[in-house]
Amino acid sequence: MSEQQQQFRALDELSYEQARDELVEIVKILELGQMSLDESLNYWERGEELAAYCERYLDGASTRIETALEKRNSAQEDAEEVLE
Repeated sequence: MSEQQQQFRALDELSYEQARDELVEIVKILELGQMSLDESLNYWERGEELAAYCERYLDGASTRIETALEKRNSAQEDAEEVLE
C-alpha cells in the first residue's frame, strides 16, 4: 500500500456528509492536475470508492423513505376502510 493511500480514513469511519465532502475535495485536487501519475491514480481510486459509498448510502436512504411511505399509505388505507 502506498503512503498516499494510507492517509485516507476507512470508509466505515465516515458519515455520508464526510465522504461527500472528501469526494468534492478529491475532484478539486484532481482538476488541478499538479500531481504525479501515481498520486493522481491514488486519488482517483479513492474518489471511486467514495462515490460508490455515497451511492450505496443514498440507495439505502431511498429504500427507507419508500418503506416509510408504503407503511403510511397502508395505514391510511386501513383507517379509511374502518371509517367506511
